[in-house]
Formats: sequence, C-alpha cells, structure tokens
Amino acid sequence: MKPYRAIVFDLYGTLYDVHSVAAVCDQAFPGKGMALSQLWRQKQLEYTWLRSLMDKYLNFEVVTGDALGFACAALGLPLEEDMAIVLNDHYLRLAPYGDTEAALHRLKDAGIPLGIISNGSHKSIAQVVNNSGIGWAFDELISAEDVQVFKPHPKLYDLCERRMGLPRDQILFVSGNGWDASAASLAGFGTCWVNRALGPFDVLGATPTVVTEELGSMADWMLENFEPAQAAPAEEGPAAA
Repeated sequence: MKPYRAIVFDLYGTLYDVHSVAAVCDQAFPGKGMALSQLWRQKQLEYTWLRSLMDKYLNFEVVTGDALGFACAALGLPLEEDMAIVLNDHYLRLAPYGDTEAALHRLKDAGIPLGIISNGSHKSIAQVVNNSGIGWAFDELISAEDVQVFKPHPKLYDLCERRMGLPRDQILFVSGNGWDASAASLAGFGTCWVNRALGPFDVLGATPTVVTEELGSMADWMLENFEPAQAAPAEEGPAAA
C-alpha cells in the first residue's frame, strides 16, 4: 500500500452532524424536530442526485431550501417564509461532531494537508467551517459548484485530485456516508468510512480501505500510514568561476 500524503473529508455527516438542526426544528414544530430533520436530509440528498441525473444543477442552498419545503409539506407542517429563513440558516451553523476538532488538531500538528470536498457551495462550506471555528484546519475547500454537479459524480472526485495537487492514490478520502466512500473508492482514492451508526456498507461494488467508528481512530490509522510529500530538489546555481 502506498503511503498517504493528504486527507480530504466529506463535510455533511462526516465532520458535522446534520441532525444538529433537529433542536431548532423542534422549537419551530414541537415534537416534530427529529422527524423533520431526518426527512429534510433525505430529500436534500435525493434532490442532489436527481438534479445531477437531470443535468439541472442549482447550488446547495437552493436544494436545501427546496428539500425543507418538501419535508414540511409531507409532514403537514406550515412553513412560513420567516421560519424557512431561520431553519435554512441553521444549515450554515451545523455543530461538528464531538470528535472532530481533536482529530483535526492531531492531523494538522503532524503536518498533514487537509481538505474538504462537499456538495455545498463555496459560501456554505466556508460559513459552516468558520461559524464552528475550525476553518484553520483546512488547506483546501472544494465545492461541487466548480463542476456544476453533485457527488457521487466522478467530476467532483477528479476535482479533488487537482486541487490537492497529489495523485489520488496518495489522498485518503474520509466520509461518514457509505455511498460517498464507495464512489471515492471506485474513483481510485484510498477511503476511510467513518461508520458512526455501526450499519452495513452500501452494496455498490467497492470496499473501503479502512473502517472506523469515529474520527479519533481514523486519525490513529492515518498517522501510522502518513508519509510527507518530498520537496522537489533545489536547482543548483551556476558553477563558481
């Protein structure tokens, strides 16, 4: 196995808990918060996939807002415009998982280049990481906005390789979403599936390189398999006369 020289993380459901919006959903619709959060996330993903298949890209904030509207309608919850703005804004203020910051500190302290690759727009990725105070960790924030299609389309994984400046087999792709880890594996990346829910892996013809239950164990594994990229040799100057 080749050494790994960088890590790229998925954002939603990997570093950040998408269901941290459930509390504000419950304030808006008492007793319905988690049900709304779960259906909202489900439709958000479905809309990214459907728009990719239809070649009808809209940025992630729009897709997220459309998914919220559908979820409220499906659950019979009256969604007024002011409340829609409040709820959608909380998707820019997601809480990181409890193990996220400590794992990032360990990896950053070891000199490992870190990136995020996400279906989020440039605006949404930047706001999520900055609002949570961990923007310091990342060398690259890579967005589906640049290729106008969502994961798991191969164009987005190709973009990851270009932006990180390393061959894909030297980049560890970390995701808490099995379908995302599968797509990255099929695209030629080493992958870590963070299986927080202890569920089965998606049956999509791929196998992750490593499976962990949380980010701390992922960091342990990466620190054992990390090798810094070698700097290009300096060019020699003209010989002294």
